[in-house]
Amino acid sequence: MMRLQGKCAMITGAARGIGLEFAKAYIAEGAMVALADINAEAVQGAAALLGEMAVPVVMDVTCQESIDAGIAEAVARMGKLDILINNAALFSAAPIAEVTRADYDRIFSVNTAGTFFTMQAAAKQMIAQGHGGKIINMASQAGRRGESLVAVYCASKAAVISMTQSAGLNLIKHGINVNAIAPGVVDGEHWDGVDAFFAKYENKAKGQKKKEVGEAVPFGRMGTAEDLAGMAIFLATDEAKYIVAQCYGVDGGNWMA
Repeated sequence: MMRLQGKCAMITGAARGIGLEFAKAYIAEGAMVALADINAEAVQGAAALLGEMAVPVVMDVTCQESIDAGIAEAVARMGKLDILINNAALFSAAPIAEVTRADYDRIFSVNTAGTFFTMQAAAKQMIAQGHGGKIINMASQAGRRGESLVAVYCASKAAVISMTQSAGLNLIKHGINVNAIAPGVVDGEHWDGVDAFFAKYENKAKGQKKKEVGEAVPFGRMGTAEDLAGMAIFLATDEAKYIVAQCYGVDGGNWMA
């Protein structure tokens, strides 16, 4: 039996990477999925690839009007909203003395404010529907600690963990379970950019940092988007109905909470 049969979900940042993998996994479990992304061409292409159970929604999580319109469009096309995965995020790295206010604002506008206000809009919709729901925020192992070159990103993800706890406590009275997933180092095209930051600031050869962090994972390799999909499915099912305000590490043993 498919575990998400009849459910309708929205996943932000779903045009590629982890978000797209989650969409594939949800559709395989019977859900209809609204793929939300700022990149119109990419999200339309991704939805076409996944078929009729995928609905493309162009949405900018830094703009409240766009969030509200995106939620409304998803509900209009799917009929309801049962699940939200807040996946849209940006990464940046720099020594403290070189962090600019513009970069700080850019990271927090997507990773923190984008997550909060998309969660809020989805929660309002779920409350109006009256039958609860599931909200899954994508945190990070970086949100559990500081890192020398990654202060802003770490802080933005620490905020995601904190708001997940607060929202979880507040929204469970409406039957809405709010939880988070904290991935470790996840392989994918985004790691080219991450690797470039460390190549610049740690004087490493291209690919060296990626190799080092992969070898340091107790499991023996970097994670993949597929490694995260099981937790994303589980937290959206009734099997997780008694789980509230938690953050689950899916990181190959990198961080022991």
